[in-house]
Amino acid sequence: MLLHHDNSNITVMKNVLPILLALTISQIASAQFVVRCMTYNIRYDTPSDSVNQWSNRKNKVYALISKYDPDIYGVQEAVHNQITDLAQNLSAYSYVGVGRDDGKTKGEYSAIFFKKDKFKIIKQGTFWLSKSPDVPGSKDWDAAITRVASWAIMKDINSNKEFLFLNTHFDHIGKEARRNSAAIIKEKIAALAGNLPAIMTGDFNTMRDDEPYGVIMKNTGLVLKDPAPADAPGTFCSFKVNSITCRAIDYIFYTSQWSPSAYQVIQENDGKYYPSDHLPVMATFSLSGK
Repeated sequence: MLLHHDNSNITVMKNVLPILLALTISQIASAQFVVRCMTYNIRYDTPSDSVNQWSNRKNKVYALISKYDPDIYGVQEAVHNQITDLAQNLSAYSYVGVGRDDGKTKGEYSAIFFKKDKFKIIKQGTFWLSKSPDVPGSKDWDAAITRVASWAIMKDINSNKEFLFLNTHFDHIGKEARRNSAAIIKEKIAALAGNLPAIMTGDFNTMRDDEPYGVIMKNTGLVLKDPAPADAPGTFCSFKVNSITCRAIDYIFYTSQWSPSAYQVIQENDGKYYPSDHLPVMATFSLSGK
């Protein structure tokens, strides 16, 4: 007797399995959203840096960012030509942010670069770390220089999850300005984010045992956390390797909705110089649930 093999069921299964697999992958992606963040003070472009002027080291900065491939990175000290260079040479990213002097292109930016194929900007803006946060170029207290924070409410295209990302640079001289900036920025994040998860990057010009850091980490109002381990390396090192003791002043902070992992201070150099006088910091965060 000849046995008849019905191939129709096999064919159906072959057609259905890829669909089921795609659905499963989609469900996993929607259940957990992961974002890799970097903060990087790239040092402003000035001829006084001589061999370390931007034109001599910008390819090192591009290569480092490309290698570590953050989904989002916040830069500090970038002036307009540096913003343009980053946008043109790392074309997977777009950016939000403005120059601190005029709210347009003049002065240093605290810009946020993000992968264009991963995120959609829902809302964005910049405020000044002063008594008049909506006034471009404003500064108060004992601040030596105008300082800003740029922010964006982002939507992850795959998962539809929304979150606030903020990037800033505190004053390097004014102790009162740094303390007040820390208080202002917590209030602003709370108001802008509402119930959304938030991440803040920046050069805070403050060590972990200084008062402004304590204000940021204080468990009143908006609660922010620092993912760094107790033995995390310093981040301000000057250009020349081993020329000074590195000081920790660059941070990534996050709200409790996130689960952090993979914290790293990137110490790459060419044997003599770092690509910037600050080291970039990276951390990975995930959001679980609906």
